[in-house]
This record gives sequence, C-alpha cells and structure tokens, in this order.
Amino acid sequence: MGDSMNNGFLDFLLERFKIEREKFDRSGVYAYTQRLLAYNSNRIEGSTLTEEQTASLFDHGTLPKSDDYYRAKDVEEMNGHFLMFNKMLDTIHEPLTGELIKEFHYELKSGVFEDRANGYAIGDYKQRPNMIGMYQTVRPENVKQEMNTLLEWYFEQERSLGVLAEFHARYESIHPFQDGNGRTGRLILFRECLKNGMIPIVIEDTNRKAYLESLKEYREEKKLFQLIRLFEEEQRFYLEKCRYFM
Repeated sequence: MGDSMNNGFLDFLLERFKIEREKFDRSGVYAYTQRLLAYNSNRIEGSTLTEEQTASLFDHGTLPKSDDYYRAKDVEEMNGHFLMFNKMLDTIHEPLTGELIKEFHYELKSGVFEDRANGYAIGDYKQRPNMIGMYQTVRPENVKQEMNTLLEWYFEQERSLGVLAEFHARYESIHPFQDGNGRTGRLILFRECLKNGMIPIVIEDTNRKAYLESLKEYREEKKLFQLIRLFEEEQRFYLEKCRYFM
C-alpha cells in the first residue's frame, strides 16, 4: 500500500476505535482488534484462554460455562490488556516516554493478584533481576538509564519498520519490568505503527516460534532481517482482517 492509502486506513481505524468505544459497540473493528491483540499477546505468554473465551470476556465480562478450570491470572491479565489498549488510545497523541510505558504496565498488571502477592513492582521498573530463558537481561539498577538511552535513540530516528523492529528487539532485551515485558512491548509496537503512518502489527500466537527466534537472532547477532520480515507478514494479516469492516 502507498502512503496515502496507509494514511486513509489509519485515519479510518482511529476514527472507528473512538466512535465504537464511546458507543460500547462490540461488533466492529475496535472490539475485533481488542480481542485479537489481547488473545494473541497473552497466548504468546502462556495464557490458556481461547479466542471464544477472550471474546466473551471482552463482550460480556463473563466466561462460557466449562468443565475446565479457568486460571485467575489469565482472566486478570486479559482484562488488564483490554484496559491497557484503552490507555494506549487515550494517550495516542502523547510522546512515548518511560512514564507512559509504566502507565501501560500498570493497566496490564494492577489487577493481577499473583503478581501483587509476589511483591512485583506494578507500573514501575523491575526490582529483581530476571532472565529470558538462559539469557541475562539488564539489571534493575541499570534499567532506567538503558530505557532513557533507548528512547533518546528512538526519537533521533526517522520512523520506519526497521527502526520499530530495532526498538522492539532492544526493549525486549532490556526487559524493564518484572513481568509483562512482551505484552507492553507488543502494545507499544502496535501504537507506534498506528501513530507513525504504518499498518499496525499484531503478532499471532501461531507465529510465536518465529517471533522468539527473531528476537534471539537480534540478541545474539544484532540482525533484524527475520523480525522485519515477520512484521511485514503480520501487517498484511491485520490489514486483510480489517478490510471486512471497511
């Protein structure tokens, strides 16, 4: 798509998100995007909720009757993701800052009992070291400086898919929060595409392996080819799904 077509699509999205949210419309592109992003992003992190259950939770605030148990944390984080998406829409015209990213994290995690019981920082940078598998991330005392450096670099760049790929990979490598790094990172990715004239990206759970391998490739080799290619694929996916509503 050309820039003018991109801009037309993005204007359509922002307008429909605003109108449908205000009208509590659960049948349009706003609700579809809420469900799609929340389901896939949480699923990548191990959520057991299905697409049907996610839709029911968003549409009605209830879960379908089931013989299986629902994990409280999965429900709490799904609801938190819906709130985080709304926070993103409310602040779409603000610059991306560390404080705003912390606000996204607060919306995602403030209602998660397990995280609070474990003493995790909610809406603030991590206070304990954490790892991605066997990979060490930035230590808590260095997170603020590393995030400031990343954001300063980002605002010096011309916006492009490659720049967003590098920002996302670096953000995930820093791992600024105790938990919720992937979900906040993917929300920021969606937001910055929407804000900067690019088709938004929703990483599908079916592409989880390719996504994680792409991030690993950046950590180990500082290469972005696989991640950019995946982002392009996911842009086409989201655009095609949204055509139904246009």
